[in-house]
Amino acid sequence: MAAGKGTRLKSKHPKVLHEVGGKPLLAHVIAAATKVVPAKDVYAIVGHEAERVRKAVAHTGIGFVLQEPQRGTGHALMVAREAMSSYDVVIVLSGDAPLITSETIEKLRDFHLSKKAAMTLLTAQLSNPTGYGRVIRKSSGDDVKAIVEEKSTTSAQRKIREINSGFYAFDVKVLLGNIDKLSTANAHDEYYLTDMAGVLNQSIARVVAIETSNAHEILGSNTRAELAEIDQHMRAAKCQTLMAEGVTIFYPHTCVIDNDVQIAADTVIEPFVQIYGNTKIGGDSVIRSYSVIHDSEIGDGVLILPGCILDGAIVKANARLGPYSHLRPGSEISEGARVGNFVETKKIKLGKGSKANHLTYLGDAEIGEGVNIGAGTITCNYDGTNKFKTIIEDGVFIGSDSTLVAPVTIKKGAYVAAGSCITEDVAADSLAVGRVRQTVKEGWAKRKRESVASRK
Repeated sequence: MAAGKGTRLKSKHPKVLHEVGGKPLLAHVIAAATKVVPAKDVYAIVGHEAERVRKAVAHTGIGFVLQEPQRGTGHALMVAREAMSSYDVVIVLSGDAPLITSETIEKLRDFHLSKKAAMTLLTAQLSNPTGYGRVIRKSSGDDVKAIVEEKSTTSAQRKIREINSGFYAFDVKVLLGNIDKLSTANAHDEYYLTDMAGVLNQSIARVVAIETSNAHEILGSNTRAELAEIDQHMRAAKCQTLMAEGVTIFYPHTCVIDNDVQIAADTVIEPFVQIYGNTKIGGDSVIRSYSVIHDSEIGDGVLILPGCILDGAIVKANARLGPYSHLRPGSEISEGARVGNFVETKKIKLGKGSKANHLTYLGDAEIGEGVNIGAGTITCNYDGTNKFKTIIEDGVFIGSDSTLVAPVTIKKGAYVAAGSCITEDVAADSLAVGRVRQTVKEGWAKRKRESVASRK
């Protein structure tokens, strides 16, 4: 179910699109569900900002049901009749509870089938159940008498710690045969799915409950504080998993690592590193503090010094970055290459063993092997309207403070003198000098000082 507004989040954005662990709440729930059944058998019931929600998770291949208007959780299943009608069992998940696991979903399904129940609730024991509906069991153990919202509980019922999670399994035939018995006789004039427990009991259909072994799994995201708590829990679990797989993470509570990040064994992650999206990092690499990496691929044995920013970059084995390098989308750094302090790259390929160590901008460039890019070099790739490419072939030496005005090609083995502005292609093994000849005026500085002094 993913149709709600999330009023308590105080946000103009759909509740289920708020992110934890690097992706939308709903995406986590879909990922768990599609480990249990194929994507074609998963449906998101959407309503508020429906098109935005569809677009955000369309790549998963699931189906959608539109709930318009949104008149409660019971109404959500009413509008999903057609989607459910071809199935024997439906499992209802909350789109804002991203910690649910496929194992727990399977456990709920299997318990439901084994009990031949009409409705099965997933419950949890909370030390502080305030705010949650309480599960009132019958004396037989598994069977449920009712779900009582907290505001309707008696003093005795308020002491019950078993709460309703909002996750259910239903016998579809029984559900559809009774769902129209739900009433809107409540303060919000809505159809509540929790009322199905009472409806089915009155119809002498079996309602049972199974308790999750991990209460964290059912936590919803109703407030910003709850979002932060779930995100923290998710990221801590991610770090624990990586460390169990052989990754060293110093001070893991200071690191931000998204759920889909992959890191191979024997890589070291220092404090205050942030790694986002679908980043993949090989083995035996070192990521030093304050680096931020997004949707990038990093090979084996790479050293990333402090303060580097990578976005959509590829860094191959044994390369070295930083400190304070900025690799923008389309940057490919080849094996053994070096990108140093305050160097920015965008849409380039830096060849094997090449280096740009200081204070340089390289954009829209193809740079060969064994190239030296001197400090202060700039590829001038933009004329205000269009982008142009710079090609630097193998073994080229670019002197410091050079500007290469694209489109331009520096051919194999050539030298560009320091301080040059290169606007034409440079032949192989030649020297290009693009600067005004130096002029020295003897005594000029002394005469200037004397002139200034005479006017005081």
